Amino acid sequence: MKKLIFPLLLLMNLNAWAFDWQGHRGARGLFPENSLEGMREALKYPITTLEFDVIVSQDQKVLLSHEPWLGEEACLNLEGKEVKEKEINLYKFKYDEIKKFDCGSKKHPRFLEQKKIKIHKPLLSDVLTQIEAEYAARKIFYNIEIKSTPQDELEGFQPSVSVFTDLVVAAIKAHLPEDRFFIQSFDFRVLAYLNKNYPTIQTVALIEENLPQELVLKQLGFKPTVFSPYFKFLNKMNVTQWQKLGVKVIPWTVNDLQDLKRVKALGVDGIITDYPDRITKVK
Repeated sequence: MKKLIFPLLLLMNLNAWAFDWQGHRGARGLFPENSLEGMREALKYPITTLEFDVIVSQDQKVLLSHEPWLGEEACLNLEGKEVKEKEINLYKFKYDEIKKFDCGSKKHPRFLEQKKIKIHKPLLSDVLTQIEAEYAARKIFYNIEIKSTPQDELEGFQPSVSVFTDLVVAAIKAHLPEDRFFIQSFDFRVLAYLNKNYPTIQTVALIEENLPQELVLKQLGFKPTVFSPYFKFLNKMNVTQWQKLGVKVIPWTVNDLQDLKRVKALGVDGIITDYPDRITKVK
């Protein structure tokens, strides 16, 4: 009987890590979003995947940012003053200029627990290089969102979908094997381009409307690796419906402790959260 103890413990440990806890924009509830410091904070907890957003600069550098403009909730201009939405188009700036903006000192109106530190928007390559070096003994996964919309493209906040996607794929693959990352987007043009030109890359279909499965698949044109809806749209039946197709279900963004427990009980494959510190309280 004693000989079975270690294999059983190993099996229990593997099962415990099978659930995919993802740190949203690093650890947005605790540290400035999409920052290297936020990624490190998230990894203090049993996070398996770092989730974050990327955009492109004028000189075609891929960097972490939720908006292709200087975000009014989190960032300040070069004079340390507040900015308005879409006032500063980051696609019109070279990266050496973008990194001068402070996007961590301002008090966030919705995340009052955020630690305030002066930070800049990091390059994707720098984040991957440093996280991979610092956590070499820990197999970290990455869920990287291409922040693309038809409107942003029309208004000159981003390159074309093909250029945008090619730049992001090249930047990721310079540091990671394909089994260690996912590319997600609300923009189904991006996912369709990936499916056609990079069919072995794992894709995540982000959904912000309560759409039936058949309509999502019709609009997408193929079966994604992961279905990622707003968590309030989920119930046990549609979780099972997607999983029967071999598609994982990982909703966003679940923060309240009771919601975390309830959504996990639906049988989802993972959860994206702003508060990695809360997941240790979820069984």
